[in-house]
Amino acid sequence: MTLVLTTYDWVPEFPRGFVRDIRVRWLLEELGRPYQVETVPLREKSPDHIAQQPFAQVPFVRDGDLTLFESGAILLHLAQGTPLMPEAQRPHVQQWLIAALNSVEPFVMAWIIPKFFDKDEAGAARREPLLRQRLNQLQTALGDKDWLVGDSFTVADLLMADILRAPAQNGFLDDLHGLAAYVERATARPAFGKALADQMAHWRAADARQASA
Repeated sequence: MTLVLTTYDWVPEFPRGFVRDIRVRWLLEELGRPYQVETVPLREKSPDHIAQQPFAQVPFVRDGDLTLFESGAILLHLAQGTPLMPEAQRPHVQQWLIAALNSVEPFVMAWIIPKFFDKDEAGAARREPLLRQRLNQLQTALGDKDWLVGDSFTVADLLMADILRAPAQNGFLDDLHGLAAYVERATARPAFGKALADQMAHWRAADARQASA
């Protein structure tokens, strides 16, 4: 049964490539699992949207009779029983996926929101030291390993690398060479390239529809 991934119908330029359906697209490409995309409006929140995602966010998925929201929960569900969550390493893969969500992403978002959403450079600058501290801690934990758990890329690396893309593109990893190389390794994977291209094509098609309306 084809999985259905729901994302926004359109977003402005600055979040394109970072809307969190990219994580689900990436994993589905890694797994070679087909999916189709449905949309909800960015601005007009419908009762049906809220019934499936109570915070009126994206992504959410429909996998047979199961509907799931929250990107982390979706990734855990889809990766279960696949090479991206080896059973012998499952507890540590889950540990690092949750660490990405709870111990790294909040520091990234605390910087992103004032920087890009609020256009508050002073507010973003105040949050930089804590973000840099957390990134230094992450690099220490990664050490000289290629991946967070064992010798293979897992769903925890997929999520962590996606979270680190915005800091990497804004210079936060310039002096954290191990972490920078880690993000480069992950995002060089063909599945990420395909997922990113498909998401960007989705936004371009939305622009075209608006232009012809």
